[in-house]
Amino acid sequence: MTKSIFTFLIFLATFSAFAQKLKVTGKITDEQGSPLVGATVLELGTNNGVMADGKGLYTLTVNNFNATLIVTYVGYNRVERQINGQGTQNFEMTDATNLMQVNVVGSRNMNRSATDTPAPVDVINIQEITAKQGQLDVNQLLTFAAPSFNSNRQTGSDGADHVDPASLRGLGPDQTLVLINGKRRHQSSLVNLFGSRGRGNTGTDLNAFPAAAIERIEILRDGAAAQYGSDAIAGVINIVLKESVEELTVNANAGIYQAKYRFDNKKFDGLNYNANVNYGFKVAKKGFVNITADYNFRDHTNRANTVDTTGLVRREYGDPRIGNAALYYNAKIPVGQNFQVYSFGGFNRRDGDAYAWTRFRDDDRNIPELYPNGFDPIISSKIDDRAVTVGVRGVWKSWDIDLSNTYGFNKFHFFVNNSLNRSFGELSKTSFDAGGFQLAQNVSNLNVTRFFKGVMSGLNIAFGGEYRTERYKIFQGEFMSWRNYDPELPGGSQGFPGFGEKDVVNQGRINAGAFLDVEADVTKQVLVDAAVRFESYDDFGTTINGKLGTRIKVGDVATVRATASTGFRAPSLAQKYFNSTFTNFVNGQAVEVLLANNLHVVTRTLGIPRLKQETSQNASVGFTLTPTSGLSITVDGYYVKIRDRVLLTGQFSEDDDQIGSYLRSLNVGQAQFFTNALSYTTTTGIDAVVAYSTSLGSGRFNATLAANVNQMDLGPINTVRLLEGKEDIYFNQRERHFVLASAPPSKVNLTLDYTMGKFGVMVRGIRFGEIRLANWLAGETDKETMKPYTKVQYTDIYKAKVQADLTFSYKFSESVSLAIGGSNILNVYPDRQVPALTESGGAWDPVQMGSNGAFFFTRVGLKF
Repeated sequence: MTKSIFTFLIFLATFSAFAQKLKVTGKITDEQGSPLVGATVLELGTNNGVMADGKGLYTLTVNNFNATLIVTYVGYNRVERQINGQGTQNFEMTDATNLMQVNVVGSRNMNRSATDTPAPVDVINIQEITAKQGQLDVNQLLTFAAPSFNSNRQTGSDGADHVDPASLRGLGPDQTLVLINGKRRHQSSLVNLFGSRGRGNTGTDLNAFPAAAIERIEILRDGAAAQYGSDAIAGVINIVLKESVEELTVNANAGIYQAKYRFDNKKFDGLNYNANVNYGFKVAKKGFVNITADYNFRDHTNRANTVDTTGLVRREYGDPRIGNAALYYNAKIPVGQNFQVYSFGGFNRRDGDAYAWTRFRDDDRNIPELYPNGFDPIISSKIDDRAVTVGVRGVWKSWDIDLSNTYGFNKFHFFVNNSLNRSFGELSKTSFDAGGFQLAQNVSNLNVTRFFKGVMSGLNIAFGGEYRTERYKIFQGEFMSWRNYDPELPGGSQGFPGFGEKDVVNQGRINAGAFLDVEADVTKQVLVDAAVRFESYDDFGTTINGKLGTRIKVGDVATVRATASTGFRAPSLAQKYFNSTFTNFVNGQAVEVLLANNLHVVTRTLGIPRLKQETSQNASVGFTLTPTSGLSITVDGYYVKIRDRVLLTGQFSEDDDQIGSYLRSLNVGQAQFFTNALSYTTTTGIDAVVAYSTSLGSGRFNATLAANVNQMDLGPINTVRLLEGKEDIYFNQRERHFVLASAPPSKVNLTLDYTMGKFGVMVRGIRFGEIRLANWLAGETDKETMKPYTKVQYTDIYKAKVQADLTFSYKFSESVSLAIGGSNILNVYPDRQVPALTESGGAWDPVQMGSNGAFFFTRVGLKF
């Protein structure tokens, strides 16, 4: 495959020799006319670029007469200019004032570009990818744009159906830090308990952001806890909001799935549509207010009809119905010449309906008088998410000072419809308010930065501090949603039992941190940076982490880069304090199941230790190469070792020979809890990106091959004295497979994009690697042979699959554009399994490209 790819690229390079090119020469100086040695000249939209020589002179052959050149130099303002067929282009660069500079995630040097950092940074232009893709939400956009990013929609997984878990490099959703305009974003209040992705994890709800409000997304693929604090073990996602002014942008998108495996004759289902509007106002000379309104809707899909009725466990299997409304803003207002006040934020409201597993007519949990044909409970959600940041930034004696405060809030309120409380009998309600949970976070942040142009070839010093408070609450549902009126029957609302009076929680914590970050251009070719961060939490103590990195330029065509760091992740408040009590029916008997938080009497009685932070060791090494004009290659290898990973244990029963007596004395039939169960995990992998761009005929051709390959290994299980020898319950085979399958072991994306005048076409192929999961037979005994099921019997294998996408676009004018296309146009599905044995209750777990099949869409864009 590799040989074919490079043959293809060589063909492109040869073919492009016939395209129209232009040699551009010139000189780059400062305001006093002194040459800027090593200034970078880059052709916009390509990887074609050179550096100025010892006299500030450069020569660059561009791919077309209307090329745009970008000139950058550390400590000076960026210049962007269209050449309009002129072969001589001289540039005079102005000394930068910090207020005009842009920060790139991974570096606090505001003159650093994304291609100039010691660690790999992906910069994704959201406007470009939304114009050519059918995906409407941020999670799905990133899944198909960034190989190391993965997100799969869940189904039949309670709250996880409404908030898609996402991850970088196959690690947990809570091991990636999310920033908005460089400021820490709050997490969701949801902790994922069911489903095959992100179990036991909390994460950030990326779908709370409308794509129309985003200018670009920067993904730092490297451990960065020493720079940004907790959660940044796998990397950092920085969402940069739009700053455009006096430009009205309106988009309307619609799409639908090609239906298959339905019980009726519908040919299509899962209608998706989105409408958004964005506009920016000028304020004074350099200020602005940019506002985005967005509404996104997606309807149910159903892919349950894959087996005969005897093997059916769900009559409704597919995407939930989701309505998502958001309003976001981004604003900066200058105050004098050296200061600005800024603010950004917004709110998101999501209403969802997700189907739980079917209760058939003769199910012990059904009341035939209420539901003669059984019922499919609907877990409904009302999710409120809001945040606001206010700050002031200014320059004082060449020091850039940034003081801000960010408040974030997420509330998840459950309702259950089409349900009943079996223990109440025929008079039971069928709709319930089941309660929920919420998380509030407030972050005060001070960053101080200064760039010393005359020290070596440039020295940047940054330091600052952060003070963060968090509060987590669980609020009670209505009485009948959780009450058990008959101990012989299951109680609570079927599908999702409500939170009861024993589950109510109101807990908070405080942490303070301080950091120092030094970045030095030792020479024009050698960069070295170092960071150290101290954090103090009032619930588990202190931690100190550090990071070292370097980037070395080898001539004009190659760069070598490497980093090494330590990191940490504080357990989320949801992992520490989540409580849930519900009734489960086991062998015809009603059993009270308790998910006990870290302070519960059950947890303390069993000797489960207090949760502590996960710690990590990260290392990466890679190179970039630009062997010819328009061709670039980047390869980065990485290693991540995480100690004391927080996981949700299996359920321990009152029949247990060691701890059964403890559970019986506490009137608990089964119990499970969060603990630092896994001594360590190690993840190794490679990210590779090959990009090629050239003029082709009268148009522009771009080809990108991006791949991620990773492997995770699990260490021993941490148990406590009372649970020694019970590792198969503490962290069983199914749970091990879920962790190992957090991402495909490989993902390869080949995108071919050609634009000629007003017409454009994009073809993309994505290969998802093979995934193996353990089904419900793992650890069980075959009743016929009385032997444990074998590995072959309990392993579900999802073989590697390839998805093909195709989009056609046309610009009627500068103001009106149209795109029509399809994702997964060949209607490929993962390999089918036995629904009764999967975690989801359908023929597929949430793996690879998902189980909805082909999606066809159209998009109309207006810009005035």
